[in-house]
Amino acid sequence: MVARISHWIDGKPWAGVAERTGDVFDPATGEVTGQVDFAAPSEVDEAVAAATEAFQTWRNTSLAARSRVLFAFRELLNEHKADLAAIVTAEHGKVLDDAAGEVGRAIENVDFACGIPALLKGGFSENASSRVDVYSIRQPLGVVGVISPFNFPAMVPLWFVPNAIACGNTVVLKPSEKDPSAANFIADLWARAGLPDGVLNVLHGDKVAVDGLLTHPGVRGVSFVGSTPIARYVYETGTRNGKRVQALGGAKNHMVVLPDADLDLAADAAVSAGFGSAGERCMAISVVVAVDPIGDELVGRISERMAKLKVGDGRRPGCEMGPLVTAAHRDKVASYLDTGVGEGATLAVDGRGHEVDGASTGFWLGPTLFDHVRQDMSLYRDEIFGPVLSVVRADTYEHAVDMINGNPYGNGTAIFTNDGGAARRFQNEIEVGMVGVNVPIPVPVGYYSFGGWKDSLFGDTHAYGPDGLHFFTRTKVVTSRWLDPSHGGVNLGFPRND
Repeated sequence: MVARISHWIDGKPWAGVAERTGDVFDPATGEVTGQVDFAAPSEVDEAVAAATEAFQTWRNTSLAARSRVLFAFRELLNEHKADLAAIVTAEHGKVLDDAAGEVGRAIENVDFACGIPALLKGGFSENASSRVDVYSIRQPLGVVGVISPFNFPAMVPLWFVPNAIACGNTVVLKPSEKDPSAANFIADLWARAGLPDGVLNVLHGDKVAVDGLLTHPGVRGVSFVGSTPIARYVYETGTRNGKRVQALGGAKNHMVVLPDADLDLAADAAVSAGFGSAGERCMAISVVVAVDPIGDELVGRISERMAKLKVGDGRRPGCEMGPLVTAAHRDKVASYLDTGVGEGATLAVDGRGHEVDGASTGFWLGPTLFDHVRQDMSLYRDEIFGPVLSVVRADTYEHAVDMINGNPYGNGTAIFTNDGGAARRFQNEIEVGMVGVNVPIPVPVGYYSFGGWKDSLFGDTHAYGPDGLHFFTRTKVVTSRWLDPSHGGVNLGFPRND
């Protein structure tokens, strides 16, 4: 049965008829499982209007009442986390264990948002001048847009939406059209938690919906995660239209392995970080920098582990890596194998021959390993976003650092070593936003913030955590003088926060 996946506007599924739709696939079988409505400009206007009307009430809702909704949502999300993970696996293709991990990290961000009322405090200076007090307050922006990618259809929306709502904003969420159902499931949980109609709206579609949010005069801020070319476009278009924008772009994450490292630990980490979620992660390790003389031995240990990986339908027990999200994306990633060989890299493990536990019609490509990759090759330059791991040889620690610092991306990096001095020097010298020491995927916990440097981030704030609080609020400074005291009368009742 092919399901209809439509917008969620003003607290309910949209009842209109879409002019354009797109197919939603099960990546493990290649079958069409849904038809998603694509928003026209009129639907963008409808969603923004619903959010604008809801903002007038939500911004003035007490922090205590907001917190109750957030905690109720958190409990529902915990209760239904397995259901949400199953939706992610069905439409994205990542294995159930990986999808469950995605939902778990999303819940961490909801945990942080539940505590935001304690952080929405300004400063106060009494008698800055005679009988004059000066204080600052944080207020919400208004209607904000969230544009999320296909690779984390549950986690990335929950990087932004809970913080935005906790700060008093209303939201229009535009998920990827490739795996849209998780967004609607999340919106339904919010409604069940008591979130008022219009505070969260879900708008499906393609560039029409994106451009509508970027140019709509009623949208005050936009959060985006995606590729670097689109992140640059979102940032430039949104800011040109007067919006606050945070746009997280692509990555080419390096993992440096020094000669003193535990090579079994490093090989395990390279395989886990390179092929989890079929490499469709902006924090995936796509380049292993082997500081010789350990290159040959490390490549051997990585190859041994890759041969044992079970690739297949993520709903089947024991499968460790699923398919890619679409046939077109699978074909694009696979094209790099021929290109890499043509450019002179050594194809150490060819993923096209990997055995698959699943339908032959799925969007499959097994884990692939290239050795002796050079910096001038497209394998190294491009964000492939698939299960392709490249090994680059470096002569020295300094050579490895120069390589990473010279790369246009600066999202995440890692170093594997038993030398504390080298590790400390690395975290100080490296020009990357998130650094792991013997940790291959250094995604910050929910009470820090996520984001890279250089071409991996456009804007001046990172995602979630303290930076999320700053992004979704603006500061107002009030200077006041009160010459006469006021008196509220006698009231012996216990003070309420409602």
